[in-house]
Amino acid sequence: MRIEDRQPQYTAHPQEYETRLRVRYAETDQMGVVYNANYIVWFEMGRVEMLRDLGFSYREMEEQDDIHLAVAEVRCRYKAPALYDDIVILRTHLMKVRDSLLHFGYEVLRESDGTVLAEGESIHLVVNADFKRIRLSQKYLPSLMKAAGRG
Repeated sequence: MRIEDRQPQYTAHPQEYETRLRVRYAETDQMGVVYNANYIVWFEMGRVEMLRDLGFSYREMEEQDDIHLAVAEVRCRYKAPALYDDIVILRTHLMKVRDSLLHFGYEVLRESDGTVLAEGESIHLVVNADFKRIRLSQKYLPSLMKAAGRG
């Protein structure tokens, strides 16, 4: 089943988390346009900062609790180019939370004019260091559910 065919699990509005970044020269091509794969890197930045805003870090999840978020699927729709030296706002939210799956949504906007540059989603399986699927612990699940608009 494709991401766009899935129905949203929650009716409450998820919380949005914002990360700002300036487009670096190294992220662009000869025309000064951001190379497409960099959006996937930005999505990761949004996830990591969102977890930090929730009161824990991805590093903590890995090192203290052997919880890893393996990417199962990622998608990005490009709408307008981001350019060298633009300041972009990356909005991240949780679309679904299950005990062994997280589904994130993203929106990338140019700060100066509010233009939507890209939208995307990623699905992550919760696994241990041996890549065995596991459940999120109660240490993290309530905060993630609340961020997704549940709880």
